[in-house]
Amino acid sequence: MMFVKNNKKSSRLRRALRIRRHLYRLNAIRLVIHKTSRHMYAQIVSPDSLKIIAVASTLEKVISTKVKYTGNKIAAGVVGEFIAKRAVKKGVSKISFDRSGFKYHGRVLELANAARKFGLIF
Repeated sequence: MMFVKNNKKSSRLRRALRIRRHLYRLNAIRLVIHKTSRHMYAQIVSPDSLKIIAVASTLEKVISTKVKYTGNKIAAGVVGEFIAKRAVKKGVSKISFDRSGFKYHGRVLELANAARKFGLIF
């Protein structure tokens, strides 16, 4: 796969591929996130990437009613809380964090901290 130099999206995809290659070698359960300017998505995926264990996003009515705006740190924290509670309920607590190439600050950091606070270990 060829990437254009100095392009924000291609840089993110390059980082994502590097992270995912490493996590596939570890054969780990992953917390995969994706973010847009308006929403935040998180899912916990089995090591073989065939089964989704838990899902949470700001598109869900339960989450979107808890926050005023779905594209900020507060919303990311709520998504982290919900994904952690759902994963622990299914018996998954030890995971690897797949940030999909997004830099580890802002909403990504907030989601990760909330997930750790509510029982996920990574």
